[in-house]
Amino acid sequence: MSGQAPEQRQAGGSARQPIAAEAMDDSLDLDLFRAAVEAVGETIIITGPELDEPGPVIEYVNPNFTRMTGYARDEAIGRSPRFLQGLKTERAALDRLRAAMQAGEPIRDEAVNYRKDGTPFVVEWLMTPVRDGTGRIVRWVSAQRDITERRRAEARQRRLLDEVNHRVNNTLAVVQSVATQTLRATVPSGAVRAALLGRLLALARAHELLAQSYWAGASLPVLVERQLAFHCGADQPRARFSGPEVRLAPGAAVALAMAFHELAVNASSHGALSMPGGTVCIDWSIHVQDGQGWLCLHWTERGGPPISGPPIHRGFGLRLIERGLAHELQAHTRLLFETAGLRCDITMPLTKVVRE
Repeated sequence: MSGQAPEQRQAGGSARQPIAAEAMDDSLDLDLFRAAVEAVGETIIITGPELDEPGPVIEYVNPNFTRMTGYARDEAIGRSPRFLQGLKTERAALDRLRAAMQAGEPIRDEAVNYRKDGTPFVVEWLMTPVRDGTGRIVRWVSAQRDITERRRAEARQRRLLDEVNHRVNNTLAVVQSVATQTLRATVPSGAVRAALLGRLLALARAHELLAQSYWAGASLPVLVERQLAFHCGADQPRARFSGPEVRLAPGAAVALAMAFHELAVNASSHGALSMPGGTVCIDWSIHVQDGQGWLCLHWTERGGPPISGPPIHRGFGLRLIERGLAHELQAHTRLLFETAGLRCDITMPLTKVVRE
């Protein structure tokens, strides 16, 4: 028996070594995790799972919480994050947050909170549930950042763009006025005056549409609708259009707006829109060939006076469609003067048309 005791002690010792090593690894992992969370630039808040009053209770905050809010760690532990809210905290954001927590889903949102000194700040957060082995939520982890300066910069940019848009609109008004006075004094033709003013108005409509998105681009369906509505008025069914949503770059939006205007003017004067039952159909699609994306647009008129063939003289409008689009968008334009009505096919590389 005395010979077996050392073996048992050795066996017992070897059995305890992995457990001790595992405990050391767990402790090391926890220390590494804590060090990483303490050093991260984001504010980290860990709360319990409670949703009923007084709400989830803060169990941990990292040092960046103090830098962002002014509250020390001891002032936050044991309290609900609601103590950071105030008069300017948006009720809608809180409702979205509560709905996500009730559903047990992550949520990214933002709202106004208040620092210890009472100053408001805009906080953006990503809140994620932590579940145990049974799937029950046991914690909520929230990563937050102060985005007040970003929102202020965006507001300054909007004000600047509003001022630019206002000045450009004033410039367009001046150009329109000067053009009117110049034509009145030197060119008695009402048709020439109407053509010039119509082009200025088409340019202004395109600019107005772009201004609504702060020159971030324009929707092709909306652009088509705006330009055609001016010529069709309330009788919009005379103009039908279909195609996928395409977000146009500002330059492409202006170029296509002018092309649609010239086509619509021609249709109103000589084509389908000059007859009571005439219609215009605009459709577009996107195709990929040899790795290159193309926007293919078709303008088709029906129900207008029959066409005997191409015009002997192509005016400024048709030249603008063919040459202007080629210059601005590297477009291939084909005008087909069919007996049933004009057809215009425009093919453009997506790289020149779509907002990146």
